Amino acid sequence: MSFNQKELYEFGPFLLNPRERVLSNASAPVAMTPKVFDTLLYLVRNQGRILTKDELLQQIWPDTFVEEVNLAVNISTLRKLLGEGPQDGRYIVTVPGRGYRFVASVQILATANMSLTDENVPRTKRSVSEDANSQSADSPVGDGFSSQIPRLPEPTSHRDTPRRASINRRLRAGIAVALLLVAAIGIDLWRDRRSRTDHLAVDPSIAVLPFVDMSQNKDQEYFADGLTDELTNDLAKIQGLKVIARSSAFQFKGKNEDLRTVGQKLGVANILEGSVRREGTRVRITADLTQAKDGFQLWSETYDRQIDDVLIVQDEIARAVSVALQVRILDSGRQSATAHFHRNPAAYEPYLQAQYFLSRGEDKEDLDKALSYVDQAVKIDPDFAPAWALRSLVVDTAATIGLREHDEGYREAREDAQRAIALDPNSAFGYVALAWVKIGYEWDWQGADEALKKAASLQPGSAEVLSYRAYLYECLGRLDEAIALTKEADALDPLRANAYLGSLLYTAGRYEEGTSAVRKALAINPKLEGSHFTLGLILLAQEHPYEALAEMEVEPGDWQRLTGEALAYHSLNRSHDSDAALAKLIATHAEDSPYQVAEIYAYRDEKDRAFEWLKQAYRKRDPGLNQLKLDPLLNTLRRDTRYLELMNKMKLGG
Repeated sequence: MSFNQKELYEFGPFLLNPRERVLSNASAPVAMTPKVFDTLLYLVRNQGRILTKDELLQQIWPDTFVEEVNLAVNISTLRKLLGEGPQDGRYIVTVPGRGYRFVASVQILATANMSLTDENVPRTKRSVSEDANSQSADSPVGDGFSSQIPRLPEPTSHRDTPRRASINRRLRAGIAVALLLVAAIGIDLWRDRRSRTDHLAVDPSIAVLPFVDMSQNKDQEYFADGLTDELTNDLAKIQGLKVIARSSAFQFKGKNEDLRTVGQKLGVANILEGSVRREGTRVRITADLTQAKDGFQLWSETYDRQIDDVLIVQDEIARAVSVALQVRILDSGRQSATAHFHRNPAAYEPYLQAQYFLSRGEDKEDLDKALSYVDQAVKIDPDFAPAWALRSLVVDTAATIGLREHDEGYREAREDAQRAIALDPNSAFGYVALAWVKIGYEWDWQGADEALKKAASLQPGSAEVLSYRAYLYECLGRLDEAIALTKEADALDPLRANAYLGSLLYTAGRYEEGTSAVRKALAINPKLEGSHFTLGLILLAQEHPYEALAEMEVEPGDWQRLTGEALAYHSLNRSHDSDAALAKLIATHAEDSPYQVAEIYAYRDEKDRAFEWLKQAYRKRDPGLNQLKLDPLLNTLRRDTRYLELMNKMKLGG
C-alpha cells in the first residue's frame, strides 16, 4: 500500500483542508475568496503566535504592494464567516499596535489517500503543538495542547474468525471508499460553486445611512451627521462606485428600516451604517458594511481615537469600503482634504456644526447658528477652503429669504465663493457656491454654466452638480437638457431627482411621466414637501380640479399648500375660498414668496396684480422668478410687453 499523506485542520465546528482549499462547517462548504482563504490558512498554521501586519501582508500578497486596509477587510470577512464579532475573541484576536493572533484550539487530522484494494485506512489526530517535532526549528507552532493523542486501534475482537475478520475489513474498506466518493463529489460541487462565487461581479453601489449618536448626553448629532456627509463625499471620489446622495440617504434617519427595503428604494446593493460615541476629546466610531439583499456583513470595524484623528478614520473607512467592494479609490482629491485637516483639525468641528444647522432648515435661528459656527471655522483657519464655500451658501440662503440685505448679502456670498476657489481650485464645492450666486442674484447664466461645468469636471457624476446644471438649463428654457441631466441624477439621488423630474415633466406637458416620477419620490418619503403640490398642478393641467384639490390639501409645505389651494379653488369656481387661501399666503409669506402670489394672479387672469407681485419678486431676487421663461402658470402673461421687459432685465431674451 502506498499513502499520499495530507493534513486537515480542525477548530470548533470547522474543518480546513489546505490541499483542496476548502473550509467546511458541519460538512457544508463555506464560500470565500482565495485571499481570504490564504489569510485563514496562515493564521491557523501559526495558531497562538502573534502575526504582525507586515508579516501577513508579505505572506498573503508576496509579490504585490497592498495597503493594510486589505488585510483588515480579510480579517473582518473571516470573523463574519466564523460567526464572531470583532470583540468576541473566540478565533481571531486583534493585538493593538501589532497584528493578529489565532487563539482557538486547533487539531491536525492526518488522513491518507488509498487505492480501492486497500484494506485499512490509517488515520491519526494530533494538535498543532504536537506537530512541532516534524517542522523546522524556525517554523512557528502553537502551544497549550496535550503532547500526545493516542492512535485509535482497529475495531477487531479476539472472537473474530478469519472469515469474519475478512468481511469486516472489506466492509470497512467499502465504507471508506464510499465516504471518499461522497467527499470528492461534494468538493467538486463546492469547487464549481466557489468558482462562480469568486467571479461574481461585485455590485459597486452604496448608500451611507446617517450614523447614530450613541453619546451619553445625545448631543453629538451634528458630529454624527457631519461624519456621514464627509464619508458620502469621500466615497463619491472612488472610481466606479455609485454613491447615493445625502438628501436620499437621510430620509431613513432614525427609522430603523429593513436594509433590504432601503436597498430596493435607493437602488443599491450595499449599505454603510454606523455609530458615534464621544466622550471629551475621544471618540469611538463603529462602521458596518452590509449587503442589502441578505444582510451579510462584508466588513466592520471599531475605531477608538482622539477627535483630532477623525479625518484619518474617515480615510480608513473609505479605503476599507473600496477594498470590500473591489473598486479603486482616487487619491488626488482626498489627499488634499486630509492634508488640510491634519494641519489644523480644530476647524473641522465648527465646520460640521455649521453644516448641521444649514441642513436643518431655513429659519433665522438655524441660519444664525450656521453662520456663527462657520465664522469660527474660518477664524481658526483662514485657509480652510470648504468653510468659505459653506459660508457662501449660508449667506446666500439668508439673503434669498430676506434675513440679510440683498445686495450686501449676495456680494458677501460671491466673495466667499471666490475665496474658496482661490484657496482650493480643485474642489467642486467652491464652484457650486459661485454658480448659485450667479444664478440667484446676478443672472449671469454664462458664468454659472462655466462654473458648473468646472465643478462637473472636478466631481464627475455628482448628483448635486447634475441637479444644479439641470436647474440652470430649466431657467434658460433648455428643458430637454434639464430632463436628461435630472434622469442621470436619479441613480444617485432618487428622492430629490424624481421630485424635481416630476416638476420638469409637468412643465413639458408630459403628465403621466411626471406623476410616475413624483410617486417614486413619495415612496421614499411620503411627507416630501412640494410633491403633492406638483401632483396637484399636473391634475389641474389635466382638468381634474377635485383630485387636484385633494392633493393640495395634503401638501405638508405651508406656502405650497396655500398656493395650491388658491389655484384649485379658482379652477372649481370657488372664488371666495381662492381669495381666502391667497390672503393667508400674503399674510404669512409675502416676504419669501412674492413669485407664488404672482403665479396665482396670473392663473386667475388678473394681469395687473400679477405684474405688481412680479416686480416685488424682482426686487427681492425671489428664486421662483428663475422659472419665468417656462412656467405654465404664467401663460396668460406671455404676450404682454411687461413680461418681455422683465425677461430682458433677467437676461433671458425674448
